[in-house]
Amino acid sequence: MWRKASAAALLALAVGYFYYGSPELPEHILRYVSLPGLQTSAPPPSSLEEVISSAWEALITLPSRQWSKVAVGVNACVDVVVSGVGLLQALAVDPGAGSDHEVLHSKEDLKEAFIHYMGRGAAAERFFSDQEVFHRIARAAAEYPGAKLYVGGNAALIGQKFATYPDLMVLLCGPVGPKLHEMLDEQIVVPPESLQETDEYHLILEYKAGEQWGSTQAPQANRFIFSHDVSNGGMSSLETFVASLEEFQPDLVVLSGLHMMEGQGRALWEQRLKEAVAAIADIPRDIPIHLELASLTDKDFMNSIMQEVMPLVSSIGLNEQELLFLSQAGAGPHAELPAWKGVPDVGRVSDILLWILERHGRSDPSSEADLTRVHFHTLAYHILATVEGHWGNQAAAVMAGARVASSQACGLRSVDVGKVELRAPLEFSSSHGEPREALSLDPAEPVTVWRRGNVTFHFTPVLVCRHPLRTVGLGDAISAEGLVYSEARGPQPF
Repeated sequence: MWRKASAAALLALAVGYFYYGSPELPEHILRYVSLPGLQTSAPPPSSLEEVISSAWEALITLPSRQWSKVAVGVNACVDVVVSGVGLLQALAVDPGAGSDHEVLHSKEDLKEAFIHYMGRGAAAERFFSDQEVFHRIARAAAEYPGAKLYVGGNAALIGQKFATYPDLMVLLCGPVGPKLHEMLDEQIVVPPESLQETDEYHLILEYKAGEQWGSTQAPQANRFIFSHDVSNGGMSSLETFVASLEEFQPDLVVLSGLHMMEGQGRALWEQRLKEAVAAIADIPRDIPIHLELASLTDKDFMNSIMQEVMPLVSSIGLNEQELLFLSQAGAGPHAELPAWKGVPDVGRVSDILLWILERHGRSDPSSEADLTRVHFHTLAYHILATVEGHWGNQAAAVMAGARVASSQACGLRSVDVGKVELRAPLEFSSSHGEPREALSLDPAEPVTVWRRGNVTFHFTPVLVCRHPLRTVGLGDAISAEGLVYSEARGPQPF
């Protein structure tokens, strides 16, 4: 009898653990918990992480029509990845109070911005205005013990991910110097016009979950990126990129690097953005275009991208900081929030995604905008929001994006359930307002689907790596993987 009583107590503890202390455990969770001692012949219970990972492997399938040629542009560089706290200490900078800066002008600005984002566990990217000081910091970073050099820039990283699929031909346009060219996958084609004599370097200051510097402690692992990058800052390769499409004849175009213009000053980005819009408009409309967004601080610049660029593209990819800033810049839903607290609320995220597709996309069939797909990713979960009839295989696409986030953060080719944990909510709502639908996650079929008007939402959790080895490029890998598993339909044939 006492054995059964002990088993019952263990079950109660397991239930509390699996459902984070909620008093009501959904029925679909109960079937993953068994009673040791009461069912002596039963196998040990599977964790939710095991169930989700197994379901991903069973359910993720490539679409019936796959891309054969993808053109990617236009930001590319060499990333120098180094411990943020270690480098700043080596630069003889003392810890102190954090403060955000739209543009970095000095080591003091760098320190304050790094502390500001480290304390929030948030990613950010900034332009360093002083070329001489930047080059001194870059030399110190390259010589710092443990510093590593990687392919960098959203376009180059997305291209590298596409190149892992041997049947996919990849064109990359961007400022490609000798070091970067040497590091690129041999499957990637670089037009001669994109090659330059020197490389552009970006410094990636990483920090670990729980890492402390002075009074600042990081709630989760992330990175702070900065550079003095004039080639990428002016999107100098954009016209070369668009001109190369006629000969390459891609099925899909992926565009990134708009955020790099912000640090060049308003006069430059206003003029360059007009030229960029004209170049993008020259891409044939039957070729889907995906725009990968990145960290911005200028609301006017973000508004210009929303108004002028987003209606020209078919798909965008962005994270939680970019999503909220986009809403703040455009006076969208929940713009009053200064920042997300913890895991972003699914209902609020859903509201903003719907607003993007209604205001700047083609949720209304009479709209002239091309935007029909938004891939949102945050640490704990991903959502794909698509206008009905334009995209297929999106359940597999959102799961594929989450799976690569789980594996790549741990430095692995596949998910190791012993190194990850579920942090996504098991129950959530389709909206923060009304009408609101109560939704839940079934680990055995880990995609929750709901509709709002003619927009469909696909939600899946991420199995978060407990001890990530590298956070840079995760968003790019997520977007690339999601696109590989996506199928364009309807008025966008390929």
